[in-house]
Formats: sequence, C-alpha cells, structure tokens
Amino acid sequence: DWRGAGVAIPVFSLRSEESWGIGEFLDLKKMVDWAVQTGQRFIQVLPVNDTTMTHTWLDSYPYRANSIFALHPAYLRVTAIDRLKDNDSMVAYEKLAAELNVLPEIDYERVTLMKWEYLKAVFLQSGEKTLNSSGFKEFFEANREWLEPYAAYCCLRDIYETPDFRKWKMYSVFNPDDIAEFCACGNIYYDKVSFYYFVQYHLHVQLLEVRDYAHAKGIVLKGDIPIGVSRDSVDAWSHPELFYMDSQAGAPPDDFSVEGQNWGFPTYNWDEMAKDGYAWWKARFRKMAEYFDAYRIDHILGFFRIWEIPESAIQGVLGHFNPAIPFSIEELQSYGFYFDEHRHAHPYIREYMLQSLFGEYAGEVIHDYLLECGYGIYALSLDFNTQRKIENHFCGKSDEKSLKIKSGLFALTDEILFVEDPYQKRKFHPCISARQTYSYKSLTDYERWCYDRLYVDFFYHRQDAFWKNEAMKKLPPLISSTGMLVCGEDLGMIPQSVPEVMNALQILSLEIQRMPKDPDKEFGDVTDYPYLSVCTTSTHDMSGIRAWWEEDRNKTQRYYNYILQEKGEAPYYCEPWICEKILAMHMHSPSMLAIIPLQDWLSIDGNIRRNNPVEERINVPANPRNYWRYRMHITIEDLLKNSDFNKRVFELVRSGGRE
Repeated sequence: DWRGAGVAIPVFSLRSEESWGIGEFLDLKKMVDWAVQTGQRFIQVLPVNDTTMTHTWLDSYPYRANSIFALHPAYLRVTAIDRLKDNDSMVAYEKLAAELNVLPEIDYERVTLMKWEYLKAVFLQSGEKTLNSSGFKEFFEANREWLEPYAAYCCLRDIYETPDFRKWKMYSVFNPDDIAEFCACGNIYYDKVSFYYFVQYHLHVQLLEVRDYAHAKGIVLKGDIPIGVSRDSVDAWSHPELFYMDSQAGAPPDDFSVEGQNWGFPTYNWDEMAKDGYAWWKARFRKMAEYFDAYRIDHILGFFRIWEIPESAIQGVLGHFNPAIPFSIEELQSYGFYFDEHRHAHPYIREYMLQSLFGEYAGEVIHDYLLECGYGIYALSLDFNTQRKIENHFCGKSDEKSLKIKSGLFALTDEILFVEDPYQKRKFHPCISARQTYSYKSLTDYERWCYDRLYVDFFYHRQDAFWKNEAMKKLPPLISSTGMLVCGEDLGMIPQSVPEVMNALQILSLEIQRMPKDPDKEFGDVTDYPYLSVCTTSTHDMSGIRAWWEEDRNKTQRYYNYILQEKGEAPYYCEPWICEKILAMHMHSPSMLAIIPLQDWLSIDGNIRRNNPVEERINVPANPRNYWRYRMHITIEDLLKNSDFNKRVFELVRSGGRE
C-alpha cells in the first residue's frame, strides 16, 4: 500500500549557480536535497544519452540517441574534472559560462561548443593522468564492447562531417577488426579516440556520484528508455542486422498530433533480436541500472506493435502497425466491402476537392502537379506521387503560395482508405485516418457501414491476442534482466491486451487526467486509478496545467464545474489555488506514484511561478524539429531557500498519504 511522490524535470532544464548554461548531472544532487525537503521520494528525468550528430541545436532532441550506452557530454560539470592552468583562458570560459547561465532558455549550440572546447583543453592538460588511473582502466574494460565503436563513430562523424555512416569514404560498413585497429593505442587516431573515452569516463563518475548521493538520502532516480535510436547511430552502424533501415518508426494520429508522428527511427528486426535472447536490449537495460533504480519505457506500445511508416512518407498518417494481420481481398469482401485497389488504395482526387484544398492555385496545381484521367478524376504525377518527392520539391520555400500547395498535395496523398502491406503483397491495412477523407465521405451509406465494421474490427479486436503474444515474448526477459522498477508510457491508441500484460508483469501504467484511458470520458477519474500506476498532471509532450487551462475555454469550464466541483464561471487564468487543488487531487489518488512536472509544482505559488505559462512547454510533438531548450527560471539554490513554498509542497505530499 506504499505510495510516494516525485518530481519530473529533464537534466538539461536544471539551473544552478554552478552550471554552465545547461543542466548538469551534479545539479541533480541539489534536486535530491529539494526532494528531501519537500517529502518527495522520486526524481524523474528524460533520456540522458548522447545525441550529438550535427553539432547544432537539432541535437537537442533527447529521444534520438547516437548510442544506447553513451551519456551526453553536455551534462558534464567540466570544472569538476579539472580547472585550466591557463588563468586567462579559465577566466574567459567562466565569463562566457556566466553569460549563458542567465539566459531564459538554453542556447544549445553555444553551450555545447563551449563545453567541447573546454573538454579538449582539459584533456590535453590532464587526460593522460585519467587514462592511466585504475578507475579508468576498470571502466574501460567493463565498457569496452560499446565504448570503442562509439569513440570510433564520433571520430569518423567529425572527420567526414556527417553522422550518416553510409556516406563515409572508409569504415561505412562496420567491421570489428577494423575498428579495433582504428582504436588501437599508437594508431594516428588514438588521441581523438581516447578523448571520447575520457569524456565518457567522467560522465560515468559524475552520474555515479549523484546515484550514491540519492541513495544516501533515500531518493530514487528514475530514468527514461526511448523506444528508438537514430538510423545514423553507432548501434545502427555496428548492428545493422537488428534494424529495418528502409522504414520509419512513429506514432499514429492522436491528441498530440493529428497528422501522426514520424520519428525517423528505423524499426526493429525482432526476429533477429530474439536469436540471442534480446542481448542488445538486455545490455541497454543493465547499463541504465548502473545509474537508476526505476525507469520509464517510452512508448511501451512499441513492444506490442510499432507504427511503421514507409520511407516515402513524411507524415505519420500513411503508416501501419507492424506486426499486424492485414486483410486479404477476400476477407474485405466478406465484410460486404467490395474492394477496388485503384479506387480504395490510391489517392482519391476529384475536381470538386481541388478548390477547397488549393483555392486560387487550383488551376496551377492541375497543370503542374496532377494527371487528368477524365470525368473530373485526377492522379498525382510521377514526380509528386509521394510525400518525400513533394517535400524535396518545396524544400527551402516558405512563401504562402508554396506552403499552401505543399499542404494540399500532402492532403491528396492521404486520400486513401487502405495501405498495402509492404511484406505481404495483396494484403491491406485500413488507413487509420480514412474516416476524415473525401474518399470515405464519397462512399455510399452501405459502403461506409461495411468499412466501419472492418475498421473497428481491425484496430480494436482482430490484432489483440496477436499483439499480446508479441509483448509477452519480448518484455518478460527484458524487465527481468534488472531489478529496476518498471513504468510504461502507455498513451495513445491502446490495444485491449496492454493493461492485462502490464498488470501481469507489474509494470506501472501512466495516468493523465486529461487523457483518460476510457474513450467515453472527457477526463479521467483520479480516484479510480489502479495502484500499479504513475499519475501525473502533464508530460514533457504536453502543456503544463496553466497553459492547458487557457487553450480551450469550454473544456476548462466543464473541468472547473464537474471535476473540481466549483460553481460559476471558471477564472480565465489557472490561479494558484486551482493548481493546488488539482495537485491535491493527484496526491490523494490510489496510484503508487504521483510524479509531477516541476513547472506544475511551481504553479501553486503566484510569487514563484513563471509569468507566461507558454514558456514552460518542453516539447511540441506535432513539430518534428522542436528545439528542446526549456530551463528553470529560478536556480535550485533559490528553490531550496523558499521555505514557505517548500512547506506547502511537503503538506500536499503528506496530506495525500504519500511518504
């Protein structure tokens, strides 16, 4: 019956007086102190793996790791390694660090460049001492299997100025013997290679220091395992047999993104992974267990099935679940739906649609981008019949006309009712957004009725036992490989078997009041959450309480009257007392853990919270090029000094029966 509370905050978002423009691992020690002071027991972070690919702000995305083992160099407290003996250089770095540390958001490029330069200078100064130490030698032998390929990858990425190993002139195909020679002491590249050993060793030491400090204070660190890795990662380079590189992983349309999400990750070859008992995954979990006592499996639905998107698509709408059991043409006809591949599995384009999609540019679109088939029927020309071709054509064009035509052409590619399975020819998946298309609306009433039957059966019944079996093959050996507490991010289109599997394996579910698991409810009932769950007010992919409050006045009014049980008109702004009432509700829920984003904890105090709640947003999932740069607006030191606020948090935690 034990229940606890915690705080969620990305490492990069931490702000302390000692950090250099971005949160650092050692900042977590002060967050441990704050958790102790406020009666919390868990600190949850986002993924901490290295994402360095381009040395630009595009690398700020924490879910696109270049290695499942390597830690992110930006999280190092570089001065804890050594201070530069050149006093002028040291003063210059500290001046720049102070300038970057007071910015309202992270300047990712300047911060990472500064830290790289400092690390290279400190490596020249004390690298040899570190590499000769017994601690480093022990670390190297324990991690050599992944550390050498990672260091070689980083060197080659920078030599060829691209993380895309397929474009490297040498070593584009991974060979263990070649890489061992590349990394050998005495090789011309050894200084560059050993620099990455040096950086990873110090990251390891600092994160272990945080872990031990948290243990001593009775605080649990909870990590995050992304469902995917980059197609340009060292893992895809060194273990290509484990991935399908000609497809893309993502998520179907949902509350986060109406067009679906395309993460760009390769999908997994689970059959190949099973041959050695999922050794790659087990090694990944065991590495995380060195630093964390609990973890969140990002998109746990990916272990049941993944949303696979063809390489020719940009948006997630045109994907399909893999694995899945597609329909044969005979099965489709057994539902009373007489399938015509050209009509139902190719873009439905009729003249009457074009004016609403393209407006004044409809004539130009017909002339330049479409083929006329007669009787008001059109098809996309060969040069524009995929989203990838359309994207390439409009690359770099941002004028209103280009954006409108591009958007309209994308919409035309989505005008299909079925997606052909790429592995089983002449078998088809219903398109997940079909019922929003002109193609669907043009069906007869009977055809729509038949389509609805097969659609519901396909997505909600047909696959359930099959997907349950897939998950039960993969998850038990993985979660039993460590003693960590397992939590699953089970949001989105959830198969019926998911709660059953998670409960059987004692994996905590994720409960969010504004994203109820019951599709017939607008808001979740916090009093009805299962014990084996983590409840929260929002996630890094969502607006915080305050920004959400201002997004939809009608929904806010219903929440105010029916959930908060308050009378009258809802206040325009989410006032501190409202935020506190929402948090208190979550503290009293039956969930084992109530882990609240720091922004929502701060929302209960009008003096301490940020003025503009929109600035608290970490990520916008609908934007694949989101700049992940949110940072606390006050330092952790100031947070620790705010005794009145901290007492209020403590009382909220304790009054909810959490300890």
